[in-house]
Amino acid sequence: MMFGAPTRLHCLATVALSALACMARADQVNVAVAANFAVPFQRIAADFALDTGHTAVPIVGSTRKFYAQIKAGAPFEVMLAADGSTPRQLEDEGWVVKGSRFTYAKGKLVLWSAKVGFVDSQGDVLRHGVFARLALGDPKLAPYGAAAVEALRALGLYERLASKIVQGESIAQAQQFAATGNAELAFLAQSQVVQPDKPSAGSWWLVPETLYKPIVQDAALLKKGQANVAAIALLRYLRSDKAKAVIKSYGYSL
Repeated sequence: MMFGAPTRLHCLATVALSALACMARADQVNVAVAANFAVPFQRIAADFALDTGHTAVPIVGSTRKFYAQIKAGAPFEVMLAADGSTPRQLEDEGWVVKGSRFTYAKGKLVLWSAKVGFVDSQGDVLRHGVFARLALGDPKLAPYGAAAVEALRALGLYERLASKIVQGESIAQAQQFAATGNAELAFLAQSQVVQPDKPSAGSWWLVPETLYKPIVQDAALLKKGQANVAAIALLRYLRSDKAKAVIKSYGYSL
């Protein structure tokens, strides 16, 4: 009897300390996520929570708008950009932890319509199709919007179609324009159209990568997250085979 109580107390204390240790390891990270990567990141964040106990909270938007928000003091700790130049610029300006940047995905541009059969396999709808509006992300804010303009110029169609272009703040808004019928066509990321858990809707054309500069998407640890174990763990997790498999399943290359 004399030895029973201390043993039970010792076990309870051990359990309590273990629980506290788990709580200490579990943390939350605020992530600025480029609009093209919103859906894949939902999958990755769910796996990340199950595998590590940490919570990744996404804030979705356009990359260049994030740039301005970060410089204005927004509480982002990790950035998943739609380009490589913005994280590099933030690093040069002292907002990103040196050496933390890496490429997590390489994106692909598509021309999409909510209408089945409207977009042909060669993208000739841009030259010969009858449409009133062509949606894309603001080229000044969204790298995929900039790639769309570059592709149109390479095709010799930008001046002809300029009056039909409607711009969204991000390609998520460009997709909304086309999905709701406010535009017949939209330039989007392939990840918005090709998803592993459901069939593609409408019709689309994969724009040849020779028509625009590579869309290299970089991740970075922001200075606000340098002491956050969840932020550091998330960047490590993005380089895992499990996360890479999810990224590839949405049409990105690595």
